[in-house]
Amino acid sequence: TTNAIWCVYLNLKNKTYTDYLNPSYPALRNVLFCALAGTTWYFQFFFYGMGDSQMGAYRFSGWTLHMAFIIAFSSMWGLLLHEWRGANKLTMRTVQLGILAVVLSTVVVGYGNYLGSETPATTQAAKAPVRAVAAE
Repeated sequence: TTNAIWCVYLNLKNKTYTDYLNPSYPALRNVLFCALAGTTWYFQFFFYGMGDSQMGAYRFSGWTLHMAFIIAFSSMWGLLLHEWRGANKLTMRTVQLGILAVVLSTVVVGYGNYLGSETPATTQAAKAPVRAVAAE
């Protein structure tokens, strides 16, 4: 609903509402891309649910990793497809730092999972002194 209201507002503000009926614009291609985007959006939750059910004790980190990869990959696709063409250097630096922050946060979550996977018995055994055993 918010996106629709914003779209109508921008169409009225920029006087671009007539573009929808202009035959020179590729309406069919745009509709197909919209359908593809909607299908992709649906399947990302479908596959997230499948993966989440397999994560076991690390299930808590699934949503964080899911959202981090959505942000990182969509930003990288935008950079590769030159969606950011014409943006100034400060904007590009902000995008790069944002992607770096997402990647680093994923590393932090992974490290937290690693630390959480150490069982107390394993930790205690690692700290216990090793006794010398006499060979017979």
